[in-house]
Amino acid sequence: MSGRESKKDNDLFFTCSLIEYIARKTKNKRSVIVDLIGKTCIAKIYDLADVYHSDNIERVSDDFIEECKIPQGDFDNVSVALYAVPSHWDIGKVYKRLILGIRKETGGSVVEALVLAYHSFVSDKIDDYNSSFYYDAPQNILNAFLTGEIE
Repeated sequence: MSGRESKKDNDLFFTCSLIEYIARKTKNKRSVIVDLIGKTCIAKIYDLADVYHSDNIERVSDDFIEECKIPQGDFDNVSVALYAVPSHWDIGKVYKRLILGIRKETGGSVVEALVLAYHSFVSDKIDDYNSSFYYDAPQNILNAFLTGEIE
């Protein structure tokens, strides 16, 4: 561990930020991006995140958009936001914390927890930048995932 978090936690942060970046660029829901990239490729991104992180995220995203044949969609939560839009790094951090919490609760792999997070109703709430849910306390977001309801 170097810095404030482990290297693998930082790799997860980059993986989630890249998913967010690709989703915004192609105007797709985050769950669609996760499905199109697939578990094997997500595991590759996670394993090699330190290498990808040293490159320009624009180019890295273009490579995965092409490799995974990700089409343009029509989900544009950025343009409908009424307030300041969080960066892809901000949202990557939200998902990283959620995924680590899910993994701790379920005992599964990081990739399995990632798929669960992006396919949950919580993902739709995080992606609504007109609500305040995405900057709620990490434990509250995890609790919403675990209980299936927002308190």
